Amino acid sequence: TTSMNSIESAHEHCIEVCNGLLRGELSAIETYEQAIEKHSDSPAATELRRICSEHSRAANRITANVRQMGGEPEEGSGAWGVFANAVQGTANLFGAGSALESLKRGEEAGRQDYQDALLDDDVMPECKQMIRDELLPPVIEHIASLDRLEQTA
Repeated sequence: TTSMNSIESAHEHCIEVCNGLLRGELSAIETYEQAIEKHSDSPAATELRRICSEHSRAANRITANVRQMGGEPEEGSGAWGVFANAVQGTANLFGAGSALESLKRGEEAGRQDYQDALLDDDVMPECKQMIRDELLPPVIEHIASLDRLEQTA
């Protein structure tokens, strides 16, 4: 039964990792919603809404994946939400350019979380494939998109 236990613990670990990624996505959604609210009249708002909806899709995908594995998906962003609020609070003091910079830092942190999960030997291959194929590419695109917005801000 040792192999069963190791499969089970890999499963639990994968649920834990996915829930961590889910917290990051939920935090991204909260942060983008705040930025959109503060800068709704900005030309960047449309692009920020698009990125926010992609984070919603990613969160839904991870939620479904955690449920498929028999886990309980996170409901909120936890400590990441507090962090996102702090980042956004400072961004509000310095205007739209700074908000874009904060959002980009958040995306870069998300990219790092996904890359760490891909390097984690205990994350199941199906989860890694989902990260590689569905979750990481949009984040990389978001960073490029925010770079473009910063140049025009």
